[in-house]
Amino acid sequence: MKILEAELIASAPRVEKLPPSGLPEIAFLGRSNVGKSSLLNALARRRKLARTSSTPGKTRELVLFRIRTDRGDVGFVDLPGYGWARVSKKERHGWQRLVEGYLAQREELRLAVLLQDIRRDWSEDEQLLLEWLAERSVPGRVVLTKTDKLKLMKRKQRTRVLREEIGEGFGRPIATSSQKGEGLDLVWRTVFEHAFPERVAAGRGEDEAGGGRAQED
Repeated sequence: MKILEAELIASAPRVEKLPPSGLPEIAFLGRSNVGKSSLLNALARRRKLARTSSTPGKTRELVLFRIRTDRGDVGFVDLPGYGWARVSKKERHGWQRLVEGYLAQREELRLAVLLQDIRRDWSEDEQLLLEWLAERSVPGRVVLTKTDKLKLMKRKQRTRVLREEIGEGFGRPIATSSQKGEGLDLVWRTVFEHAFPERVAAGRGEDEAGGGRAQED
């Protein structure tokens, strides 16, 4: 898979102000210091597509990117972080309305990717968010970040523990490292499965048909 172009389309303080993209959109959300911007940059293979900051919670708008690939164009939406940002309760409630407004109302949304730092415990916030998505039939997937911060055995242990805590209602969590590129191919595969389900299904059908012909020969 090749990245042909990656660009910022728009940012907006609420979903009503975000222009239609005409693209299948993948939303990325998680705690304020979960490594969301780093993952977006790694997936797009750009260093500065999404801005990283030493100040957690800097993103306070919906930020929409277009990613052009040789398999089709998709929209990546960077949603404001939550949890550890040093902001007032009023601002946090505003962020919650913004995020939930996008997830509940955006017609272009195809998948919500919830990021979880592999070093942190699974919390009630994340569990409630998955339940919220399930209640509204919004497809979701959990991606574990920062696996490079742990040694191999500890990484395997934490991955196993988190998978048990999260469950498989949204599929097996994908372990990734933005720094080393680990797991990014699995994230992209999941993106394409939700962005272009008919195309993926057709490709699988052709593969199965080809295998059938080979057996008959």
